[in-house]
Amino acid sequence: MLLTVTGGSGAGKTTLASALTATAPHATSRILHGDDYYFDTPERGVWVLDDAGVPHLDYGAPQSADIERLTHDADDALTTASVVIVEGLFARHVRPAARCPRLDVFLDLPADLRLVRKIQRKCLRHGFPLDVLLRNYLHHRRDAHERHVEPARDSSDLVLNGVLPAETLARQVWTTAGEKLRQRQAGRAGRPSCTSP
Repeated sequence: MLLTVTGGSGAGKTTLASALTATAPHATSRILHGDDYYFDTPERGVWVLDDAGVPHLDYGAPQSADIERLTHDADDALTTASVVIVEGLFARHVRPAARCPRLDVFLDLPADLRLVRKIQRKCLRHGFPLDVLLRNYLHHRRDAHERHVEPARDSSDLVLNGVLPAETLARQVWTTAGEKLRQRQAGRAGRPSCTSP
């Protein structure tokens, strides 16, 4: 089964993915992190200039992520894992060739809470300049979220309240995934599919 977890930066996607693995009803699960699939050379992706004229990758643009490589890795993972979890801003864009059950999850959290989490993580824990983070948020990331991430809410199978504990959310996901699997098996009995839980 393919599980995608989409949501804004700071919504808790990585935390939920870890909780899903820890509570998975089957032993073979694998996580692919969207943050590992951004381009790192100016030839690919969307690059913007900062105030000093230095180019930086625009992480809020889907063109900055190597969706093709992520999709390829998801296909590979689906040959050996019962559940493959893809989490990231653009996880919803992954379209593996493997025919298997799929559940698209949108993790919803108000913008102010997402921003607070980003400040705590990047600035307070890792020393990223607060003024740079806020400037990026105001000039790029806020608009990018509305254009590229928020629309995934309407096409997702399950929208979760990101304020709730990750373990609670994981239980909701596994319950919905189980229901979807049962419906699929009832409607497509006997048809071949990729490895499923």
